[in-house]
This record gives sequence, structure tokens and C-alpha cells, in this order.
Amino acid sequence: MRQPRASVQIAKRYAHVRESLNERARRLFVASEALAYGYGGISVVSRATGVARRTIGVGIAELQQIEGGWTPPWGNARVRKPGAGRKKTTAKDPTLLSDLQALVEATTRGDPESPLLWTARSQRNLVTALSRQGHQTSMKMVARLLKELGYSLQANRKRLEGAQHPDRNAQFEHLNETIRQQLAAHEPVISVDTKKKERVGPYKNGGRELRAQGDPEDVRVHDFVDADGKVAPYGVYDLHKNEAWVSVGISHDTAEFAVETVRSWWHEMGAATYPTATSLVITADGGGSNGYRVRLWKLELQGLVDELGFPVTVCHLPPGTSKWNKIEHRLFSFITQNWRGKPLITHQVIVSLIAATTTKNGLSVRSRLDERRYPKGRRVSDAQLARVNLEPHAFHGEWNYTIHPTCTL
Repeated sequence: MRQPRASVQIAKRYAHVRESLNERARRLFVASEALAYGYGGISVVSRATGVARRTIGVGIAELQQIEGGWTPPWGNARVRKPGAGRKKTTAKDPTLLSDLQALVEATTRGDPESPLLWTARSQRNLVTALSRQGHQTSMKMVARLLKELGYSLQANRKRLEGAQHPDRNAQFEHLNETIRQQLAAHEPVISVDTKKKERVGPYKNGGRELRAQGDPEDVRVHDFVDADGKVAPYGVYDLHKNEAWVSVGISHDTAEFAVETVRSWWHEMGAATYPTATSLVITADGGGSNGYRVRLWKLELQGLVDELGFPVTVCHLPPGTSKWNKIEHRLFSFITQNWRGKPLITHQVIVSLIAATTTKNGLSVRSRLDERRYPKGRRVSDAQLARVNLEPHAFHGEWNYTIHPTCTL
């Protein structure tokens, strides 16, 4: 009866310490148990612990050497002697790494002979391609080798902006200097733009929000626009105060709508913030409803300037640089974050979510629905444009200009 009882005790002791021992310590532990058991100990301990008889034998030999004063030449800190253990796959298959790198680099550089040129460059496809070349590998091994080679999954990055205008940097320097002087004089500077149009209704909105587990909000399967249509949020961002106004338009994104939003900002926020203002600087994209080629933009601005009674200077960003507009990354990006995962089911929901947007830097946003209609296709004649009291700047007057009042209110 000794063997079953002893086997159970050995198994319990081994289970208690197994996870805290490294490979060498486990080998010495089972060896000491076998020696303590006596005759037949190797077989009993092997059955109780699952450790191979050969491993226990190696451990016994090691214990006997240690008792004789022997010290491993590789040091007690090592688990195995140098060179022991399973050989790396790349050591047994010396061309595996180079063949994998050739496959990946070929697709990276557009080699027309690459077998992966017209397939998804996934680990599964790489394993298949390597197998055809006679290599024995797996997805886990390919993932590890790719990491060693410095490869990782990469998404596309928007960096190519097309042809750059030769005066691009000079325009930014002019724009920054204009803003610096305006802020130094404690005068208002605003950045304006239209956020992308949003569908109104129970449509899927990218992102996730916290809800009870297993209770996601249901949205429509198809994204066909219904009677509520789309909205065009037009924003005005105050660079000095870190405050913003957003008009949510239900009509067309026109220059008339853009200037009306600037007017709303002034009446609702700007006038109270800058009661002694004598000028206003607007930074805007070079295209869209507030583009430098849009005649209606300048005509409508003239009407606003006459109401304000002081000049308005406009500096447009050079072509292809709209992402550098301050309003894009100081306002619109945070609005998108705030309503991620939330279906924009009504106009009021959109206005409320915009107004609730804030940041750790203290961004404050106010918003309102603009239900007026702004027809497209309004033409501005040469005679109307000639009445705009526009003074072009010496540097790129088409991008930089000041509109002065034509009358005193």
C-alpha cells in the first residue's frame, strides 16, 4: 500500500511548488523525491508528476554531482547549459527569415514578380507562400519573425497633399504674423469652416459608447437619407478664448450661410467678449463656401462689415492645407469624439451633443439650429463685386485682404 499513498503525497507536493520553480529547479525537485523514495522511485515519481523518467535521471545525476562539490561551469543561475534546449526554427531552417523578408519587401516595394502582390498581405497568406517554398512554419512563428524584422500592422496615413504651392510656407508666415499682431492688440481672431455633413436619423455612427451588456442601440441597416436629410454644421472658433459657436444648418452650405454663422457668433458671443473691438481677423480654407474665389463670400462679408462698423481681414490657408485650420483639430475633432457611437436621430440631439463638447483645456461650445433656407447658385455680378470695399494685401492679395465699411452706422 506504500506506493499509491506515497504517489499521492508526491503529486501534492509537486503541485504546490511547480509553478514557482524554473525548469532546472523542477528537475532537481523530482530527482530528490525519487532518491527519497528509494528503489523504484524514478517510476513512481514519473507517474505522480508526469515528468519523464529520463529527466528525473538527469536530475539525479546532477544532484549527485552537486553533493560531490561539483559546480556547473555555466553557473548556477542558468537553467540549461549553453546550447541546450530546442533549436530555433531559423537555425534549423536558415533561409526561412530571408525568404519571409523577401516576400514582405517585395509587396512593400511593388515587385511585379511578388507572389503576394495582388493578395492581402496577412500572416495566413505569408504562411501559405512560405509553405510553397518548402518551409515548415505557422502563423504564430510568422508573427514572431515579422516582429523581429521590424514589421507591424499599419493603417493608411493621410500625408500626401498633392502639389504644393511655392508660397505655401510664406503664406503661413504671413497668416501667423497677422494673427500675432491681432492678438497682441487684444482684438478677436476666429477660425471658420464647415464640418462634414451628417445624416439625421437612426443611422450608424462610428465608435462605441457604454451601455448595458448585450443592449446595443439599434440603427438602420441601410443608410438611405430620409425626410430629415442632412445637416451642415458651420463653426466659428475663437483662438484667444478657446470658445466656439456652431450653427447647424438644414439647408445648403453656401457663403450666405457661412457669413450668417459669423454674424450669429458676433451677436451671441463676440460682442460681449470684445466690446471695444475695432477689427476682426478671420482665417479660412481656400475652398468651400468661404473660399477665396467665392464672390458671394466677399459680398456677404461686406454686409457684415457694414453692420459691425469696423474692418474684417481674411487670411485663407494655401491650397491643400485645410487640415491645418485651427478649427479642425481644436473643435471639430472633439465634436466627433463626443458623439461617437451615438446615432444623430434628431436636429436637437445634434445641437445638444455639439453644445456639450468640451476638453480638458476648457473648450466651451454653443450651438443653435439654423432653419433658414440658403439657395444654391446665387450669382454675383461684376457690378455687385465692384461695390465691395476690398483692399488686397501686398502679399497674395487673392488670399489676404481686408474689407472696410462702406458706410457708417
